[in-house]
Amino acid sequence: MAGSKTTGLRMAALTCVALLAASCGSDSGGSGSGGTSAAAAPALEGRGDITLVTGKDTSNNMQRLTDEWNAAHPNEKVRIVELPESADAQRQQLVQNAQVKSDAYAILNLDVVWTAEFAANRWVVELPRDQFDLNNFLKPALDTAEYRGKLYAVPVYSDAGLLFYRKDLLDKVGLQAPKTWDELTAACQKVKALPEGANLSCYTGQFEKYEGLTVNFDEAVNTAGGQIVDESGKPTVDSPQAKAGLDKLVEGFKNGTFPAKAITFKEEDGRRSFQAGELIFMRQWPYQWALANKTDGSSQVAGKFDVAPLPGVGSGPGAASLGGHNFAISAFAKNKATALDFIKYFTTDAAERSNLLATSQAPTRTNLYDDPELVKQFPYLPTLKQAIQSAKPRPKAVRYGDVTTAIQEAAYAAITGAKDSATALKELQAKLQDLLK
Repeated sequence: MAGSKTTGLRMAALTCVALLAASCGSDSGGSGSGGTSAAAAPALEGRGDITLVTGKDTSNNMQRLTDEWNAAHPNEKVRIVELPESADAQRQQLVQNAQVKSDAYAILNLDVVWTAEFAANRWVVELPRDQFDLNNFLKPALDTAEYRGKLYAVPVYSDAGLLFYRKDLLDKVGLQAPKTWDELTAACQKVKALPEGANLSCYTGQFEKYEGLTVNFDEAVNTAGGQIVDESGKPTVDSPQAKAGLDKLVEGFKNGTFPAKAITFKEEDGRRSFQAGELIFMRQWPYQWALANKTDGSSQVAGKFDVAPLPGVGSGPGAASLGGHNFAISAFAKNKATALDFIKYFTTDAAERSNLLATSQAPTRTNLYDDPELVKQFPYLPTLKQAIQSAKPRPKAVRYGDVTTAIQEAAYAAITGAKDSATALKELQAKLQDLLK
C-alpha cells in the first residue's frame, strides 16, 4: 500500500505537527455541539511532562506521534507507559492507580465501555466541550465519551467487529463473503474440500475468559435479535433470542467449526493464527488489516483476504459490537493543561489520518471514511463506517467490571460445557439485575 499518494498523506500529518505551535492541532474553533449542553467545564491547569498510559502500541505509531510532539514541546514531554495485552488487566491497573489517587498517569487510554465507570467515580475530569470540533466525530464514538451529558473523554480510535476471510479460497469455490452463519459453515466445507484447504480451521473469534469474550457474546446475542440490556438499562439476556446466539458459539466448538485452541484466543492469538494461514474466517477488529497485509514475511495471507460485515443468524444481518478507545485525563494528574493539548493534537484530522495509514485502526473523524485517497488504500472503509454506525454498544454500567465478569463467566461456562445455555443465561439475568439496580 506504499506509494506517492501514501507519502503525500503522511507529509500532511507531519506538516500539522510542524505547525503545532501555531495551534494546528488545537481544533479550538469548533462549535462544541454534538451533545447535551451544560455549564462550562472547569479550567484545566498545570504544564510540564506527562505520561500516557495505554495498551500495547503494536504499530509503534503512537510512539512516533508522541516523539513528534516531544520534539515540538521540549518542556512538556509525553512518556508512554504500556500496560499488559489483556483489556481486563489494563482496566485493573488503571482502577488500582485511581483508587490510591496516584498522579503516575496523566492521560488514560480507556476502552469505550470504561468511560462511565471512571467518570462516575470521579477518576477522570470533565473536558471543555467547546475546545473540540465534536460535530466531526462519529456519533456512536462520541456517545461513548460522554456521561450524564458531560464530556469526560475524546474518541481516539473507533472500532466494530468485521469478518476477515480468505478471498482467494472463496474465489476458488465460486463464493462471495457469507451473509449468514449457515452460509459461513457451508463455505468452510467447500474450501476444506480443496487440497490447500484440508488442514485449515473454519472460524475463530476471541473466546478466552476476558473482555474479548464479552464482545463476542454480545455480538452473538445481538446478531440473533436479542439484547443483554435494553435501552432502559434492564437486563433482557434470558430470552430465546439470546439463547439462539449463545448456542451458535456452543455449537461452533462442538461441531469443529471453531478450532479447539480458540478457547484460549485473545485478539493477538487469533491474528497470528490468521496470518499464519491457518484460518478461513475470523472475527476481528480492523487493526488486523495492516498487519496481515505486511510483505515482510510476517504474514502468509498478504493480498489474499478481504473483510465483510459479520454474518447473521437466520436471514438477518450480523450486529457488530461497538469498540474503540477514548483519551481521558486523570483527576489526579498534575499537568492537566498539557494533557488537554496533547489530546487535541492526537485527535486532529492529520493525526488520525496518520494512525489509519500506519495501523488501519478505525478513525473517529467522519470525513476520513469518505476520503477517496484513503478508500483506495483501505477499500474496507465504507464497510467499516456502516458497521460502526449500526454497531451495538456493550452495557453501559458504573460497575462495568462486575458486569463484564458476570457475562464472561456465563458465556465461558456454556461454551466449555460446564453449563447448558439456558441455565447460564438464567443465572446471568439474575446477576445483572442485581448489578444494574
